[in-house]
Amino acid sequence: MPRTLIEIDRSSSEPLYRQVRRVIEHGIAVGIFDSRRRLPSSRELAAELKVARNTINLAYQELLTEGLVLSHERSGIFVNPEMIAAAEAEVPATDSVIDWSSRMRRYADEGIPEVEKTPDWYTYPYPFVAGQVDVHSFPATAWVRSLREALYQPHRFASLQDSVGADDPMLIDMIRRQILPARGIEAGPDEILITVGSQQGLDLLARTLLGPHQRVGIENPGYLDARHIFLRTGAQVYGIDVDQDGLCLPETLSGTALLYVTPSHHHPTNVTLSMERRRRLLKLAAASGTVLIEDDYDSEFRYEGSPSPALKALDSTGDVLYLGTFSKFLSPGLRLGFLVGPAELITELRRVRRYQVRHPPGHMQRALALMIDSGDYHRALRRHRRQLKTRWETVTQVSAQCLPWEQGPYPPGGVSLWVEGPARLDAVELVRRAEQRGVLIERGDIFFSQENPPRNCFRIGFGAIPARSIPEGLARVGEEAKKLLAEG
Repeated sequence: MPRTLIEIDRSSSEPLYRQVRRVIEHGIAVGIFDSRRRLPSSRELAAELKVARNTINLAYQELLTEGLVLSHERSGIFVNPEMIAAAEAEVPATDSVIDWSSRMRRYADEGIPEVEKTPDWYTYPYPFVAGQVDVHSFPATAWVRSLREALYQPHRFASLQDSVGADDPMLIDMIRRQILPARGIEAGPDEILITVGSQQGLDLLARTLLGPHQRVGIENPGYLDARHIFLRTGAQVYGIDVDQDGLCLPETLSGTALLYVTPSHHHPTNVTLSMERRRRLLKLAAASGTVLIEDDYDSEFRYEGSPSPALKALDSTGDVLYLGTFSKFLSPGLRLGFLVGPAELITELRRVRRYQVRHPPGHMQRALALMIDSGDYHRALRRHRRQLKTRWETVTQVSAQCLPWEQGPYPPGGVSLWVEGPARLDAVELVRRAEQRGVLIERGDIFFSQENPPRNCFRIGFGAIPARSIPEGLARVGEEAKKLLAEG
């Protein structure tokens, strides 16, 4: 049976209209055609298959006669929904001749838990999810205006050309002059790489700098995806504990090839690495030749006091590798970030990226550059920061009222709260029960790198939930937590 609309065998003794009919029937059976959209007109199909319209009309007439399709006046021909199940049942099942499981490469991160996001999180009444944004706060008007402008001169070629491995020079310039100075960082154009989100930057660095058996340090608890990325290189990954002042520095980093840190807002607890520890960390790394990767994923969102300078801003050698992203403010769906490092390394990363994705979409790069240049980006960022500060204040106050244990002050930044309950609290079960009541919170045990991690931590994201829904949602979490503790 033909698999596509182009498999018409003109050498066959079977009439062409019968072949066309079987193609349409198969398309219905496998879901190419459904009852929601009209089938192609006889003119469209005739042009596509390069046959006479009468041939298409004969095929459609038989299908209409047998009731597989229906004709709606002035609308076209549609699949009969009552016939879809019967058509699907006629598709023969075939077994693959290839054992795909034996062909696929195995990675060292097998068995490590993964961050799981509820795909339809936005349908829940109380989505305390991290890593998502409130779509109503997205500067849609400014973004559409920038996208449109990027398609006209003098921006058209930058948006639409194949730049091979090059980045948009205008976006590089905007990052140099309007994004990095706020973090105390100076960089030349040849020291910046545009990435498809900061996670791609992390993956590029791991592929380029790591090999089997090299030691990599990560924070514990820490960013789970970074752990996966490093393990997939064959590196030996170990955790370093975190306290209220950030990473608990060891006596030496000797033997550690690379150390990944989130100093502005530690992932996932949001604590800030102290200035004393930042300076000491730089000295330790310099003494041992350890590469430091600074992931500054949401430094814009600090709600009290002044933000600390980036770790890279304190680095006199320029060897700290800095990851930034536009996902936490604009939208994670846009997948745009950047990486700052020595020019020699950036040149190599650009070459590695070329054989992954070639380059991030030029249209998106130029539109973002135009949005920053117009001032719309920073105006929207200031507005978004005010909104998030209000939510942070509400979440911290309501959590103190609703959760049935005493809580310390929460770090004044980020887009989520890291909550540590009593030792006997089973937060994994709490997450499950909360979801049954329309509340999404995130389990915390998966962020720890040791065996048998603590189960009494969870995360409350407030970047996407409407402010008005916070009190009722947290009240439900508190009710379920009380029940769990009473049962224990």
